[in-house]
Amino acid sequence: MAYQGFASGDPERDAKSIRIFLEDGHLIGCSQSYAKNMGLYGQRVGCLSLVCEDEKQAVAVKSQLQQLARPMYSNPPVHGALIVSTILGDPELKQLWLKEVKGMADRIIGMRTSLRENIEKLGSPLSWEHITNQIGMFCYSGMTPEQVDRLTKEFHIYMTRNGRISMAGVTSGNVEYLAKAIHEVTKAA
Repeated sequence: MAYQGFASGDPERDAKSIRIFLEDGHLIGCSQSYAKNMGLYGQRVGCLSLVCEDEKQAVAVKSQLQQLARPMYSNPPVHGALIVSTILGDPELKQLWLKEVKGMADRIIGMRTSLRENIEKLGSPLSWEHITNQIGMFCYSGMTPEQVDRLTKEFHIYMTRNGRISMAGVTSGNVEYLAKAIHEVTKAA
């Protein structure tokens, strides 16, 4: 689970699917990353949680995970993990972090709305509902690789060739320019 909290602004709400699987009695594995939602890029901070049937199974699973992890690293970095532990373990810091995650999610949601509205205002005949129907940090725009190439060459806008936009990079200062560029490269579609 990456970017937990960036979809809705509430990490608990974003974890609903995990709780549904647990309530249905599934034995699940969940990999969580704290790299982006804690601002710890490059720290590889996260955890792997596995639900087992009983303590005997948990001991066996732990043994297998240790065998897998040992050849990959001897001593994993601890700095990021200590930061996350400190924040989540202190009620005041955790509340501050939750407020900041909510602020980031609300900003991204607002940029999605603004991007869609700006494209539609330009008279695009295409449907751009998917921009606001999707959630999280990235938006699959639906643009073709050729359209993305035009964005890069003509407007100096960069994204993956499959049209995936990092919504974290869209701001009130550039959303109108982005909308005009997207409209320009898609209006003949």
